[in-house]
Amino acid sequence: MRIGVLDIGSNTGHLLVVDAHRGAAPTPAFSHKRRLRLAEHLDDAGAVSAEGVEALTDFVSEALEVAEDKGCAETVGFATSAVRDAVNAEEVLAHVAERTGVVVDVLPGEDEARLTFLAVRRWFGWSSGRLAVFDIGGGSLEVAGGGDEAPDVAWSMPLGAARLTRDHLAGGTDEASVRALRKLVRSAVAEDAGKLLRAGTPDRAVATSKTFRSLARICGAAPSSDGEFVPRTLSAEDLRGWIPKLAEMSDDEIAGLPGVSASRSHQMLAGALVADAVLDIFGLSELEICPWALREGVILRRLDQITSQDPDDSGDPLS
Repeated sequence: MRIGVLDIGSNTGHLLVVDAHRGAAPTPAFSHKRRLRLAEHLDDAGAVSAEGVEALTDFVSEALEVAEDKGCAETVGFATSAVRDAVNAEEVLAHVAERTGVVVDVLPGEDEARLTFLAVRRWFGWSSGRLAVFDIGGGSLEVAGGGDEAPDVAWSMPLGAARLTRDHLAGGTDEASVRALRKLVRSAVAEDAGKLLRAGTPDRAVATSKTFRSLARICGAAPSSDGEFVPRTLSAEDLRGWIPKLAEMSDDEIAGLPGVSASRSHQMLAGALVADAVLDIFGLSELEICPWALREGVILRRLDQITSQDPDDSGDPLS
């Protein structure tokens, strides 16, 4: 069946159209994106601004038309930290539903971490043993770990690249500001690190999503044009060498680096500080980059639900 997955993130609204079949990997058929920057459309009270609400509503309406044009049998919508943390989240989503007819579910941070973990587990398989999974978004950092499809531990922290840039680097990237943010990030990551570390060193440490992919590309990983099956890693040593360079570069200069889009260039330093903290505090020399992340986790969970509801599925693999 063809499914549309509508992902309302802190930076971007993204409709991913996939052909999904039981027992097969979801195959992307079409992608439609719009820059929303919801994490930066919060007022002093923590509410999504009227401008942000209208931008979100227009995108959802547009995405629904695209999904219908592409033949989606159903469209699943979800929102992450920018909407989740907004004080007017219910009003925002009610406005979207009234105008578009689309019900967008808000994913709790722990569920976001769990679904991302599911996607990574399915990508790398059981031979990976115990996994540790990290995901830097625009509004939050998700961490999960475990040896099964469902993680043993999963949590979310308000350490997204857009949020940190807005709250701590809006005045510039001078040495004092960068040092203060570095201290804040490391303290927050270390606070709950024991949840993962108590189980010992993971057999495989994995990072997902755009910020980690961009950082890996800056540090020399293969470009996306080489295909998703090419192994990519983010080295702690390489990243550490880039952080002072990023602090000295302008947004335009950062946007000129490989793998960095102009819309996210201003967030790369904050994202690099979070990634550096993850690598150091969890004692990792590198992180493998997984091409699957939250959207794929949502798709896989939906396929699992459809399979369990299929009256023609006898449960016998030979029937």
